[in-house]
Amino acid sequence: MTATMPVIDKMAPANSDKPVMPPTDHKPRPYTGPTREEVIAMRKQYANPAIFTIYKEPIMIVEGHMQWLFDETGKRYLDMFGGIVTVSCGHCHPKITKAIHDQVDTLQHGTTIYLHPGMPTFAKKLASKMPKGLDVTYFVNSGSEANDLAIQMARLFTGNNDVIALRNAYHGASPSSNTLTSHSTWKYPTNVSSGIHHVVNPDPYRSPFTGTPEEIASKSAAEIREIIRFSTTGKIAAFIAEPIQGVGGATYGAKNYLKEAYAITREHGGLCIADEVQTGFGSTGEHYWGFQNFDVIPDFVVMAKGIGNGVPLAAVTTRLEIAQALTQRIHFNTFGGNPVCMAAGNAVLDVIDEDGLQENSRVVGARLKTGLQRLMKEHRVVGDVRGMGLMLGVELVRDRGTKEPAKQEAMQVLEETREMGMLIGKGGIDNTVLRIKPPMCITAADADFAVDVLHSAFLAAAHNA
Repeated sequence: MTATMPVIDKMAPANSDKPVMPPTDHKPRPYTGPTREEVIAMRKQYANPAIFTIYKEPIMIVEGHMQWLFDETGKRYLDMFGGIVTVSCGHCHPKITKAIHDQVDTLQHGTTIYLHPGMPTFAKKLASKMPKGLDVTYFVNSGSEANDLAIQMARLFTGNNDVIALRNAYHGASPSSNTLTSHSTWKYPTNVSSGIHHVVNPDPYRSPFTGTPEEIASKSAAEIREIIRFSTTGKIAAFIAEPIQGVGGATYGAKNYLKEAYAITREHGGLCIADEVQTGFGSTGEHYWGFQNFDVIPDFVVMAKGIGNGVPLAAVTTRLEIAQALTQRIHFNTFGGNPVCMAAGNAVLDVIDEDGLQENSRVVGARLKTGLQRLMKEHRVVGDVRGMGLMLGVELVRDRGTKEPAKQEAMQVLEETREMGMLIGKGGIDNTVLRIKPPMCITAADADFAVDVLHSAFLAAAHNA
């Protein structure tokens, strides 16, 4: 990018005691569209009322550039939530947007009943990132759809119906994937959870079991065997888990958990599904895939969100013999393999490698986590700091002994960080885990700014408690 003088935009003045945002050379375009009030009125009248905003005074985002977002007034925000864990490489990354523009100008839509080089090229590139044998991919449009498809293939291949998932998990909001999700806040009373069983989460922070994290992991894995013995025919189709839970608040078990869980699953005829919708593509730093942090190899890898850097794109990668089970009937996806989405996906994989984003996640993520751990020593509202790379969670509690969720404080921290120009998310069953999952292009200065902003937000929350 061309070097220019930093833009002096709407951020804290130099003499303010508020954290000062790192500069950028990107100047947003003047906004000329509908006003914020007009947008709010149109949403209220014409959009489904289930659609919500997370701030008391909704912000309107009209432009993005790498780790930065801009509202209609030109105010700049550091995006530490990545469009809900979706913008992996940066907003409007020039190489990705060029690939999309070039493809739109050539062929916007084609289906898999015709040949086009984009889909098999992308599938081959994904296979090169996988353990040997995981080399057959089916493309769809969302993580919910991808998890649905993985479960369907597992049931077809094994001939079994029952599926094991974790408590506190989030695997989607479609009627089928929602049965896998284990948050009452996300589940409608119309869902029928046929054959779905939720077992104890191995997260040591809120586990019902005692002992070391490794002991808690073993006890949690052992419950899978008991659920299979008492609640199924003795055979299962699949075990599905996020290596690190996203919506659940960056929770995960000790390294031995997935090894033991996968072994028990396979012992009872099941296949293992790694939901990498939020952990994939280098965001955990040390490895390209979340499951690699736990030394396991799944039978399915489910991907979405960061795979397209914001383009609607998802995928299921598995072994050929498993994928073959889907051929017993006609299966077709109108937009799966869409040329524009394939161009975006191919460009995302290139950018992750060329820009060194996995290594950046490791280095900057470690710096950010260290800063968050320092805040934990200073602020008693912080009960736990966890995560890997740039997939981090900060759980807020009113009392570290009882671990009572700090609901009011979490809401205030969210509002305070927004006022200081930083966007984060919330997760966990009580919405008291600050979810931090920025685009992987953030810098050390951005990480330091984020820590300073949270420090100020925690001080404000304590003052008003």
